Amino acid sequence: MVKNKNTIRKIESIIELLVLTVIYYYVWRNFIFDKQYFWPMVGRGKYVLMGVYFILVLVITHLCEGFKYGILKIADVLFSQWIAVTIANIVTYLQLSLMANVMINAVPMIWLTLTDFVVQGIFVYTFFAIYNHYSEASRLLMVYGNKESVGLKLKMDTRDDSYNIKKLISVDEGFDSIYKELENYDGIVISDVSAEQRNDLLKYCYMHDIQTYITPKISDVIIGGGEDIHQFDTPLVMINTTGLTPEQEIVKRFFDIVLCVIASVVLSPLMLIIALAIKLEDHGPVFYKQARVTKDGKVFDILKFRSMVEDAEQRPATDDDDRITKVGHVIRATRVDELPQLFNIIKGDMSIVGPRPERIEHVESYTAAIPEFELRSKVKGGLTGFAQIYGKYNTSAYDKIKLDLMYIENYTFLLDVKLVLMTIRILFKKESTEGFDKVVSADEILASIEAEKNKSGE
Repeated sequence: MVKNKNTIRKIESIIELLVLTVIYYYVWRNFIFDKQYFWPMVGRGKYVLMGVYFILVLVITHLCEGFKYGILKIADVLFSQWIAVTIANIVTYLQLSLMANVMINAVPMIWLTLTDFVVQGIFVYTFFAIYNHYSEASRLLMVYGNKESVGLKLKMDTRDDSYNIKKLISVDEGFDSIYKELENYDGIVISDVSAEQRNDLLKYCYMHDIQTYITPKISDVIIGGGEDIHQFDTPLVMINTTGLTPEQEIVKRFFDIVLCVIASVVLSPLMLIIALAIKLEDHGPVFYKQARVTKDGKVFDILKFRSMVEDAEQRPATDDDDRITKVGHVIRATRVDELPQLFNIIKGDMSIVGPRPERIEHVESYTAAIPEFELRSKVKGGLTGFAQIYGKYNTSAYDKIKLDLMYIENYTFLLDVKLVLMTIRILFKKESTEGFDKVVSADEILASIEAEKNKSGE
């Protein structure tokens, strides 16, 4: 088994980028190049042009997580690469047109993009085959504190190409038993144990070069977003307790306005068609308003295209939910019912990226059950965010809080750009519960592990 999986990913990524750059050069030289417009590129200038394209595709693909072979699923990697190369080729087309001082023929760039799709498909499937051949799933030991936390195993089992949890052991069995068991495994998963016990386990694993995975607590997420202070001979970390800085808020607001104004103009024909369809179906209002909570507990009316009959909240929901209109089924399936929130963002009630704004009653109930829920209000609610991209329909409220705090504590402008690009990929995926249609108890999970162990004779 090849231990350094990151090396495989880097080699595969560089090879693919070089091939895409060579294809671009071929198209540019044979179908776009004109001395009248591109005479500076005749000599060494062409190397600059190719270098810019290479870096552009590299950066955008990285932001879209298109190089995560063996981490994301094959379809996610491929779709991320398609999004990245499409954006890169659009930017390149505009760049070439600007250099020529005229809008050049777009047909070669369209054919280039379609060719890139095919080439990327071949590379992704080939690289996944190579990666899976030379890297085996890590054999892991899971150490748990709270018995209910073993549900993490079900989630990790959905990626059995990367993780193979062979045994679960309670931290109460003692460190000597755990350390002895670790001799038979590639790594360890530490789930929901006390801070003191976790520290002892981490120190041991660090000293013995043992691959370690942990489920972070909310305090870990907050500490992880702190700033290192190097003014003394004692390490010091300043914790971010205010959310975004004024400078970050200005940059974020500018990004919101520019992107949403452009999106509103580009998508206005689609929004007009949706509005007409809703109006023609039952002559009711086009928009649906609902009170939601955003930064610092401020309440605002969120906008959506109406997808249900009027006064739907006064009627009980059924299995097939006959309250949803015909148009509603379509706009919900394609997720375009959220488009009016572009106006909420332009107005300043929301941001493009941030924790999803919740209903007032939900905020009250969540905060009563999990006081840390209130920490999300450090920033404005968003149209998309960590919880929407990395979470699932059945992700627990506690895990969603941690995802939202990871965004707040690690905010950068580039992170917002990355999440917007990744949202494009999510729009084309159906909501997934990762096979958890049936609720499985912790006792059932532990019993199934014990049965597998007895069957295999381990």
